[in-house]
Amino acid sequence: MTQTVTPPPATSLFLHGLDSSIEGTKAKWFRQNFPQVQMQNYEGTLDQRLAQLQTQVARLERLILVGSSFGGLMATCFALSNPQKCQQLILLAPALNFEGYEPPKKKIDVPTLLIMGRHDTVCPPALVQPQAEATFNDLEIRLEEDDHMLHAIFPKLDWAAFLT
Repeated sequence: MTQTVTPPPATSLFLHGLDSSIEGTKAKWFRQNFPQVQMQNYEGTLDQRLAQLQTQVARLERLILVGSSFGGLMATCFALSNPQKCQQLILLAPALNFEGYEPPKKKIDVPTLLIMGRHDTVCPPALVQPQAEATFNDLEIRLEEDDHMLHAIFPKLDWAAFLT
């Protein structure tokens, strides 16, 4: 008789932007509405922040990474190095237009939801979308009537479905 092993539930993490913290609007919203979403403050360069994230998730598998702006770049870079750990990425106006980011030679298969504001002037969709399309095989793109902060659409998203 074979025994079915149930995998542990996914761990959701919120990765804040470059000039933000876990005291920002999105982080506070997650704490109030989805307290299971883990978060910590990240500081320093992209490489330093990725090292902090690597330490944070060292013993975790099946990650759902929600990255906002620079946090979206972090989530993408982490997934490129650790695709086996990533169950899903949710990229909110990700900084894939950040100087130095280059898509991989071979796209990765991590399911990714990309949400961008049509009026984003920080991470314009015209620059970010081609980078995302060159990075991910399993990519869903949602272009919303919003700006970089995504304040109008963020609380209306189906987070209960995304974080399971």
